[in-house]
Amino acid sequence: MLSPKIELNIMQTEDANKIKHFIESISEAIANDTLTKLLLSKYRGDDKELQRIVIRPIMLREQKTLSFVYSYKTRDITKNLATDEAIKVITAFINNDFKSIHLVTDKEQTQIDISKKGKVIRHKHEAEKQLQKEQTHNREKNRSIDIKRPYLTALGVTDKQQQLIPAMSRKWKQINKFIEICSQAIEQSGLTKKEALNVVDFGSGKGYLTFAIHDYLMHSLNKNAQVTGVELRESLVKLCNQASTQLSHTGLSFVCGDVKTHAPNKTDVMIALHACDIATDYAIDYGIKADAAIIMCSPCCHKEVRPQIKIPEVLSPLLKYGTHLGQEAEMATDTLRALLLEANGYTTKVFEFVSLEHTNKNKMILAVKRSQTIDNSKTLEQIAALKSFYGIEHQCLETLLNS
Repeated sequence: MLSPKIELNIMQTEDANKIKHFIESISEAIANDTLTKLLLSKYRGDDKELQRIVIRPIMLREQKTLSFVYSYKTRDITKNLATDEAIKVITAFINNDFKSIHLVTDKEQTQIDISKKGKVIRHKHEAEKQLQKEQTHNREKNRSIDIKRPYLTALGVTDKQQQLIPAMSRKWKQINKFIEICSQAIEQSGLTKKEALNVVDFGSGKGYLTFAIHDYLMHSLNKNAQVTGVELRESLVKLCNQASTQLSHTGLSFVCGDVKTHAPNKTDVMIALHACDIATDYAIDYGIKADAAIIMCSPCCHKEVRPQIKIPEVLSPLLKYGTHLGQEAEMATDTLRALLLEANGYTTKVFEFVSLEHTNKNKMILAVKRSQTIDNSKTLEQIAALKSFYGIEHQCLETLLNS
C-alpha cells in the first residue's frame, strides 16, 4: 500500500496532466479554427475587480486574432492578441488565476473546475445539445443583449446584483428592440465589412441607447466604434461622459449641441429619436449629407404640415375631427420624409417602435442606403402629387435638401 504522501503526489501529477491536456485541447481548437468561445471564471488572482474573461476568435486586418473581453465589476476592457501570444496568456491564467475554464468548440463543450486543493474535475458534452438548449433559452427570453452588461447597472437599468429594476422594464425592452433593429440594418447595409464605424445619436438624453449601440458594436461585432451622443442638456452630457470614462467605453463621448449646431461629418449611422417637429427633418438632412449608410428617426410633435392642410372635400367628414386631422398630418409628414429618403438613394421602412419615456409616440423611420442608384423620377412625382392633394406648400426636409 502506498503512503499518503506518495498517493498525494500521484494525484497532483494526474491533475497537472489533466490541466496540461486541456490547454493542449485549447491550442488545437485555435489552430484548427474550431474554437467558438473560451470562458475563464472563478478568478483567484490579485485583482479584486476582475470577474471573468471571455475569449473569442476574430479576424483583424485579415489575421487570425483572439479577442479577450475582461469583465470587471463596473466595466469591460477588450484586448486583441495574436494567437501565439494569446495561448501563452491563456496558459498562465489557467495555471495561476482561474479555477473554472469552459471550452466551446464546433463539436463539443468541455469544462474543468479546479478545487482549492488543486483537484481537477472535468465535464464534457456534445455542443449540439447544449446549443439547442441555449437557443431555446434565448427564444424564451427574446433578448438581444446580456442583462449583465456593466453599463446597464451604471445607468440604473439593473441593480448592483445585475437584476432588472422593475421600474426600468419598459426601458429594457426598448434597448433590446433598438439593438435588434440596428443589427438587422447593419447587416443589410453591408457595414459588417467595415472595421471602424462612426455613429451619431442626436438627443441622446441619459445615454441608454447610445451606450447600448457602442457596447454592441465593440463587444458583439468587434468593431472599432466611434459613437457620439449629442445632447442640449449640459448636466446629462457631463453625467454620460463620467459613466463612459468609468466604464472604459473607449470611443464613446457626449457633446453639448443639437442637429443644427453639429456640423455634418462622414457618418455611418445617424440616430435621432424623439426629435420634435422639424428637428427630425434637420436630422434626416444631416444623415443624407453625411452619406450615412443607416438613418434611424423616431419623429414627434408634427406641427409644420397640419396648419397647411386643405381638407379634400371627400375627406371632410373624416377630418373635421381634430384628432383625425392630427393623425392625417402625421401620416402625410412621415410619408413625405420616407419618400424624400427614397428619392435620395435609400430603402425606407416606417413601423412601430417602443415609445419613449417622454412621449407615447411609437413610430420609427428606418432608412438604409442602397448600393446602386435608381431612377427617382416616379418617387418625385409621388411627392408632388401628395403635396398637391393636401395643399401642402412647403415641407422642411424638402427645403433643406434643395438648399
